[in-house]
Amino acid sequence: MIKPHGSDKLNPLYVMDEKERANLAKEAEKLPSIVVCSAAAANAVMLGAGYFNPLTGYMNVADSMSVAKDMKTTKGLFWPVPIVNVAKDVSAIKGAKKIALRDPNVQGNPILAIQEVEAIEEIKPDQMKFMTQAIFRTEDPKHPGVKAFTSVGNFAISGPIKVLSYSYFEKEFPETFRTAYQIREQMGKLGWNKVVAFQTRNPMHRAHEELCRMAYNDLKADGILIHMLLGKLKEGDIPADVRDACIRKMVELYFKPNTVLITGYGFDMLYAGPREAVLHAVFRQNTGCTHLIVGRDHAGVGDYYGPFDAQKIFEEIPKGALLIDTYMADNTAWSKKLGRVVMMRDAPDHTKDDFIMLSGTKVREMLGNGQAPPPEFSRPEVAKILIEYYQAIDKKK
Repeated sequence: MIKPHGSDKLNPLYVMDEKERANLAKEAEKLPSIVVCSAAAANAVMLGAGYFNPLTGYMNVADSMSVAKDMKTTKGLFWPVPIVNVAKDVSAIKGAKKIALRDPNVQGNPILAIQEVEAIEEIKPDQMKFMTQAIFRTEDPKHPGVKAFTSVGNFAISGPIKVLSYSYFEKEFPETFRTAYQIREQMGKLGWNKVVAFQTRNPMHRAHEELCRMAYNDLKADGILIHMLLGKLKEGDIPADVRDACIRKMVELYFKPNTVLITGYGFDMLYAGPREAVLHAVFRQNTGCTHLIVGRDHAGVGDYYGPFDAQKIFEEIPKGALLIDTYMADNTAWSKKLGRVVMMRDAPDHTKDDFIMLSGTKVREMLGNGQAPPPEFSRPEVAKILIEYYQAIDKKK
């Protein structure tokens, strides 16, 4: 396993000691409070879990602008996207030095964290425009990440936090949600040193499965971390519980025992393409993984990014900025000629007709009609779970 990003030891911001946490929770009830946006809540969960090591809290405007411009804080820490707590209305916390942050995603808005307020700053329109363009490479409000980033307000509340809860993630995904320190611990018990991480917000088809296997074999890795996003997604994406069931079934039936860890993290998808790919690398380093699979259209959406932009950005970041390495992948698909899944770049003698390739729209249509995609595209056991999901949706309409 490799060292965390920016420090020798992981520094999770969750208050581990039960007595201290209970005392802080009591104190928090008396503090001025604010219901944070979902993105800020997810940032708190990631800070608490150690994924955003070595950050100690939310960035101020100067750090956010510096990160957007140069991918480093004003003190020189390499970081790809601003980690902020942005709100529309800060009247309830005006003048407060310490505040309670309430969870927008749990009924009753329980307290998620305590924050020391170093500054409350207004983000100017030109600053918001600059950050949006730098992070997402577009200001198009139809982009789901842009829409989320620009609609939550223009007041940045900066300062260190102490995290008291992991929001809904522990309760809703008890078998899957894991912190960075729990993953390190688990990999240590398994004796894994070289570990390749696979990022997903979707169920895994045959191509994804084989890509993990290729990376595992090529790198002579000790294990694979399948690490799925459990937070908010755009409309139309498959919910985390369905995806979780699909991945578990695939691993159970088609991977050797003790070669795969199935885990998830509590974050809202940014759809920020290249910048988000780098963030994925940062927090996989914090789990101890040595490699991250970066595929075609990694963390992208629509046509906002080139197919390999998320790979190119790793050539642009400063040498030594990260300890984690990348495993760069091309599109993978079943070759009719070879009778197996291959990376397209490794089959120069193939035409498109030599591969089994289906669009997402076509796959959804087939599943909704109760028809499983070809077994070369999707494992039948996985397709069965997805058919049940899509048919349940159709019944509700």
